[in-house]
Amino acid sequence: MRNVRPKKHLGQHFLNDEKIAFNITNLLSDGTQNVVEIGPGMGVLTQFLVKKDFTTEVVEIDTESVFYLRLNYPQLADKITEGNFLQLNLKEKYPYTFSLIGNFPYNISSQILFKTLENRDQISEVIGMFQKEVAERVACKEGKKRGILSVFLQAFYDIEYCFTVNEDVFTPPPKVKSGVIKLVRNSRKELPCDEKKFKQVVKAGFNQRRKTLRNALKPFTLKDESELQDLLHLRAEKLSVDDFIKLTNHVG
Repeated sequence: MRNVRPKKHLGQHFLNDEKIAFNITNLLSDGTQNVVEIGPGMGVLTQFLVKKDFTTEVVEIDTESVFYLRLNYPQLADKITEGNFLQLNLKEKYPYTFSLIGNFPYNISSQILFKTLENRDQISEVIGMFQKEVAERVACKEGKKRGILSVFLQAFYDIEYCFTVNEDVFTPPPKVKSGVIKLVRNSRKELPCDEKKFKQVVKAGFNQRRKTLRNALKPFTLKDESELQDLLHLRAEKLSVDDFIKLTNHVG
């Protein structure tokens, strides 16, 4: 078998530019010990990962790709998991801290990030290629591209938009550009507020993003509104994580 056929139902767009692949793997932080790659396909990233001084595991849902990887990367041996990353119990499967990397299928990229949040004390960093619009939204600190996922992720990760990737370096080429981002776990162990309530406040703000927070948060009872005057006249897209924490601590 020389090549794997990209499958539309799996959202496969194989990167075929090795320089870009090298640059992506080179974003992994110094001192990395364990890496899990999602959707390696024919191993364009994998070929550089296995040369580095850490342990690489891969998760691939496509049987054809798994066969290709076993044939071409025998050094991975028992490090290949055939299955759906979203369905894995990461604490059982990888009982250690690891970095997550991949050219993520667009159709599950947001779900991968939500799973990252659920396992944030295990996933120390993420190096991922996403649809450019999603990558920009996740990294956005302020403005119209900012959204619920941006705030949730930035509460626990420092996020950097690294570079843009054009359509013509993929097989088949997608209809949109891609963006590579890097997320590094910050020092925050937990939020200095009720996390469930924090999520409710963030969702309320962005679900009515054209309204000021004073109007978007009407379903909530706010305590000591005088301390929130600098925030209530703003829209959700203008607020930092710390601003949302402050709001949450004033919600009854």
